[in-house]
Amino acid sequence: MKSRFIYYFIVLLACPICLSCSKDWLKPEPLSFYAPENLLVDKAGFEAMLVTARKNLRNSFYGELNTVVSEGVFTELGVAGPLNDNGIRNMDLQMTPNADGNYYVLENFEWNYTPIRVINAVVSRIDDITWDDERDRNEVLAEAYFHRAYWYYLLVNQFGDVPYIDKEAREAKLDFYTHSRWTILDRLQQEMEFSIQWLSEQTKPGVPSRSAGKHLLTKIYLANRAFEKAAEMASEVILRHPLMQGRFGSEMEVAPDRNMFWDLHRPFNVNNVANTETILGVLDRSDLPEDVRTNGLQTMRNYHPAWWNARVLDSRASRGTLDRGATYDSLGRGNANLRPSNYYLYDIWKDGNDLRRKDGNWVFQEDLRYNNPASVDFGKPIDPKNFTALIDTFQYYHSFPFYKTFVPQATTSQVPNGGQGDYYVFRSAETYLLRAEAYYWLGLLDRAAADINAVRSRAHADLISAGQVAIDYILDERARELFAEEHRKSELVRISYIMAAEGREGYSLERFSERNYWYDRVMATNNFYREHVRWGSSECRISPYHVLFPVPAEAINTNTIGVINQNIGYPGADRNLPPLTEIED
Repeated sequence: MKSRFIYYFIVLLACPICLSCSKDWLKPEPLSFYAPENLLVDKAGFEAMLVTARKNLRNSFYGELNTVVSEGVFTELGVAGPLNDNGIRNMDLQMTPNADGNYYVLENFEWNYTPIRVINAVVSRIDDITWDDERDRNEVLAEAYFHRAYWYYLLVNQFGDVPYIDKEAREAKLDFYTHSRWTILDRLQQEMEFSIQWLSEQTKPGVPSRSAGKHLLTKIYLANRAFEKAAEMASEVILRHPLMQGRFGSEMEVAPDRNMFWDLHRPFNVNNVANTETILGVLDRSDLPEDVRTNGLQTMRNYHPAWWNARVLDSRASRGTLDRGATYDSLGRGNANLRPSNYYLYDIWKDGNDLRRKDGNWVFQEDLRYNNPASVDFGKPIDPKNFTALIDTFQYYHSFPFYKTFVPQATTSQVPNGGQGDYYVFRSAETYLLRAEAYYWLGLLDRAAADINAVRSRAHADLISAGQVAIDYILDERARELFAEEHRKSELVRISYIMAAEGREGYSLERFSERNYWYDRVMATNNFYREHVRWGSSECRISPYHVLFPVPAEAINTNTIGVINQNIGYPGADRNLPPLTEIED
């Protein structure tokens, strides 16, 4: 089985249509042995293309500044931590249709469409061959729909109205038009309702199952304001994937002082057969061939402070920490690519019994110690008073959820950024919170409280009453439970659209880019944006129209025959046309 898996990965890595990083976001690739014309000629070829799609799904969670990280810096969770000015902190100046620093905002547009292009080839050619068994055809199509819906779900919550493309581009095309976000959601809903009938019931590493399809469909139903259907779909997933309630895996003996949350987030436990909570987990192992594995999760690089940096001074203004030694190997070469806000570090953790915050699951800033043997303070806690300026603590001195981010490298010769390891795409703790949200929109606050309490009770946290249920509280619980797992900004934008469409708290779709829930919540909770904290030469600023990312100017300008709309607030929006509300067959 393992050799077959590795073979498929080698095939997909050779497939050029999934590897393009050019700015030609929908340019057809040149013919090769692995081009669709040559590959999609039998069942095995279609299955190989699906392995390509699985790789694309996996890669969105791996590497430095991956999409989960880059979304997080535009929310309540934190801001860009690196000192260099490529980190996007002042969105008014840095987030434009032509430039976006090094957090890959514009690249998200292309990166979402690239895997869609792979899937469009599968869907467009699904009936070009004769299938021996109609079930095989439908199972391939079901997974293809899953992947396409996954990427469009991100697109409509990152960019809003976008071109909906569901056919293979076999020649250069310059006449794209923008479709309404709601029209796209209708289509995704329709295709995923087909998909869940044919996806496999069995949960396999990296392969979307029926439960994964239902979980994604729950999110689509919520986005499309089909709240009753969302609750029903989430219930089906929860029945099949109960929350883990106790310790499991090899760490029970290796780390007896930890608790079940440590086990839950060990990479080798993500796809452990004992882990009933996993709905979809992707696979990446250090023992796979070099051409198959990624360059690592990079979680320690992304979420840990740069505690090892020469700017961390001791009481004699000498270097207090070094980028070597046992501490370096365990805490990693952090860069604070997402520098947590006070909201995430303190405000949401008022319950001292919460297991997610206990038993060594976090490394608190007070626990960081000088590790330079030549320092007079060797072994003592790092003292922030010794920094040249207090603001230096911004990147070099903060707490972090070690249980989520600690991923050791395979060997000590590697830079400890966060090595290979499996990772969650979907797990049922989120499903509970999605159902809680559906119940909230339906006004069933007692049921919403019960779902939130299912997540809180297994963390030994205080339970809440129906009267305490609010969308803010649901988002707080998501932050506690799903940090470094969810596409946080996409979820906030999804909720912002619901608030606007429902007319809640004075929000409206007509003024979405002028006043929206995302902006109001971030400004109310993220101290860095609220106080315009300056780090380097840029300060932390956002505006309401940043609720949506800018569509890359290059995608708009090269589309010379059609019109791709720009989001309101960015240059070029004055040339927009009304988005299409129908999708042509």
